[in-house]
Amino acid sequence: MALLRPLDKLPMLNSAVLLLVGSDEALQQKLAEVILQEKKDFSISIHLATSLPLPSERDHLRPRIDLIVFMIDIKSKYSLKNVEASLAHVDASFFLGKVCFLVTGVGRVNACSIDTSAVCKLGETYCSPMIFCELELEGIRVATAQRLLRILQICAGQIPGVSALSFASLMRSCSCDDD
Repeated sequence: MALLRPLDKLPMLNSAVLLLVGSDEALQQKLAEVILQEKKDFSISIHLATSLPLPSERDHLRPRIDLIVFMIDIKSKYSLKNVEASLAHVDASFFLGKVCFLVTGVGRVNACSIDTSAVCKLGETYCSPMIFCELELEGIRVATAQRLLRILQICAGQIPGVSALSFASLMRSCSCDDD
């Protein structure tokens, strides 16, 4: 049960690796398919996991992970508990711009079983950006995929002059301005 570390492997040229962690495998699969269909000038590899830790016997085959997206379904308390348990298996240096939380199901406020303040507190605690969306809707799923793709591109070092840490601090300062 080793911690996931962001810099323990060498990056691959013109490629990026995304890890989606969440309990709703169907939504993970839909989002991954939309991300892969988007036009991009680098290769992308997407790995899906329902929780962490990842199996250690395949660690030597696993590529360097550039971005971890924790998916929280606002309609499921189990989803939040699963993400909270998984966070213990991520090295603290990942939280320097290489983690974000994707909160799904926000279009149906009456079906929420998680208080949004608890989810926001998670983002504040781990100094990681939060993206709220409704992945059941095709248009929003495409927009979310485009946004995640751009974040992944930055985290993988594909954008000259912009680091994952500077981008994450910019996103955090913008969200603090809204308060």
